[in-house]
Amino acid sequence: MIKKILILSTVLMVAACTPKEDVPDFKAFKDVKEKKAAFFNFMYPAVIAENARVKEERAFIESLVIKNDNDTALSSKELEKATELSKAYKEKLTDEGITAEWLNNMLVKVDYIPAPLVLSQGANESAWGTSRFAREANNYFGQWCYTKGCGVVPSKRNEGAAHEVAKFDSSQEAVHAYFMNVNRNNAYADLRKIRMELHASPQNLTPEQEANVLANGLIRYSERGEAYVEEIQAMIRHNSQYWR
Repeated sequence: MIKKILILSTVLMVAACTPKEDVPDFKAFKDVKEKKAAFFNFMYPAVIAENARVKEERAFIESLVIKNDNDTALSSKELEKATELSKAYKEKLTDEGITAEWLNNMLVKVDYIPAPLVLSQGANESAWGTSRFAREANNYFGQWCYTKGCGVVPSKRNEGAAHEVAKFDSSQEAVHAYFMNVNRNNAYADLRKIRMELHASPQNLTPEQEANVLANGLIRYSERGEAYVEEIQAMIRHNSQYWR
């Protein structure tokens, strides 16, 4: 199984502009509902911000599709931005430049992730913000890094293993890394395929329903496979009161 993977370079621009945040002491909450509400309220703004960023990037890609269909030349600024996005999403431009195939591949990757899915995974992976890695490293999604000193060494890491649990400066940085991981990592190609199929479907699903369907594409997020997916889907359903 492929564990959660992170390339830290993708979050440097977020780290540079993220202010110091006050993180609630989630361990101090005795009431379960209050703890859940506090966790979701804390993480939600970062999810909204990331989906806003993705929406803007997707709108730009869609504008390029129209220009490509009409054989309209791109400006230097448009070419520069397209190149930046190609690097960010690991969708290499060929010598032919911006093609219909490249644009289609980018539209598959540059897309939003419903908040119920992001928040449920964050709650699951961080034990509602109480895990060691959430408290010491602002890591709410169990993401790894592979450069020595890049994060926190797990106490139960297997002998010979080199991974560390990535360290972030804020919840915003962690959520950004999660988005980039899900939207470009080959391990989650199934999720992106499902998402594109939902776009083509006449059904008008709620974010909760979308999250439940997309969770099927996360089978490689954990070594637990299908059991992990079912657990995330159960969390999405059981916390439906918070999605309204």
